[in-house]
Amino acid sequence: MGNSIGASGPVTMRCSRPAAIAHYFTAKSWIEGLALEQLAELTRLPGMLSVAGFPDLHPGKYGPVGMAALSSRLYPQLIGNDIGCGMAFFELDMPQRKFRIDKAATALRELENIGFDAPDIAKFAPLADLEADVESLGTIGGGNHFCEIQSVEELLQPDAAELLDRQKLYLLVHTGSRNLGASVFDRTIDENGAMTDGLDPASEAGMTWLTRHDLCVEWAVLNRQMIAQRVAEVLRTDVRLIADVPHNLVRRHTDGYVHYKGAAAVQSGGVAPIAGSRASLSYIVQVLSAAAKSHWAISHGAGRKYDRRNMHGRIGVTRSEREALLRNQWGGIAICDDRKLAVEEAASAYKNAGQVLEDLAGHGLVRPLASMKPLITYKKTSVDHDELKRDRVRDRRMSGRRKNG
Repeated sequence: MGNSIGASGPVTMRCSRPAAIAHYFTAKSWIEGLALEQLAELTRLPGMLSVAGFPDLHPGKYGPVGMAALSSRLYPQLIGNDIGCGMAFFELDMPQRKFRIDKAATALRELENIGFDAPDIAKFAPLADLEADVESLGTIGGGNHFCEIQSVEELLQPDAAELLDRQKLYLLVHTGSRNLGASVFDRTIDENGAMTDGLDPASEAGMTWLTRHDLCVEWAVLNRQMIAQRVAEVLRTDVRLIADVPHNLVRRHTDGYVHYKGAAAVQSGGVAPIAGSRASLSYIVQVLSAAAKSHWAISHGAGRKYDRRNMHGRIGVTRSEREALLRNQWGGIAICDDRKLAVEEAASAYKNAGQVLEDLAGHGLVRPLASMKPLITYKKTSVDHDELKRDRVRDRRMSGRRKNG
């Protein structure tokens, strides 16, 4: 078999005519060369019809992150192990004048310890042997996942006031299907190997993955809802969903299947968040009809500029530097007890979300509505050593499979 997507070494060229490729970014957005190479590799995969790259494009483990790809075949590895990962944006029924950052941060440290009435998960019965555990709902996870209390920094359109109130608080939740998506991904690899040529959607393997995938997407939506409910409980307020936009999934299309990897799956006229970092602005945008040309996909955030390993030694070397990472210019607080994660997720690890927005708007995909400033960013209150061990084992397994084809 040929090399897996994004693997090092020579690439097996299996398609004589590459798929169409479109870049929805400008020279102002710094794009790493490896990410462009990975994007180009996608165009040569069997069944690939069209590929789009966005200004948050950066290299990924199994292919580029920040892209949408239309194919007649299914490529589960392009979606990866966090199936259904996305961002949900909520309004909190709490005025800013009553909000105290330090007091709220102390309360939010108990976020994942708050109990809730278990939801009905009967529809997820087909995933019962794949860690579809109700106890994992309402949890953030690791990596770049977070939930964040925000307020409006600036309304960028006169009609934005119809959606957003400068006197209110908002909640942005970024997480996915937790261990469930990882279990589905591992099981799919065990059953089908590296899937270098993808899966036939009409095959048993293709239909099995799609069924599991769809349930993971629903599980991730439910997870974001449960986190929002926990935040509301901690802050003693109510919460209202404004938009839930996934960015790691497949959607059926008249010509095949669109693979969204780190690209928000949107719809015309819909509202979507574009996340910055815990020390930079995020943005709320309205999707324009021209996004049809990009497979109804846009950037979901700023995208990484430096990988996790390269952040160590670059920042957070001293105790004072590490403490500074947990504060921002608006007096906001980051809740992250994992020093390693705090360094890896520093604001300087990410690109400029404002430039991402400028590129998307310049290509006619979105209309900026508002900028949002971070007040409290919740990531992790304790280090989950079992989770770190599982991640290392999974990485070793996948590395071995890529080497062996």
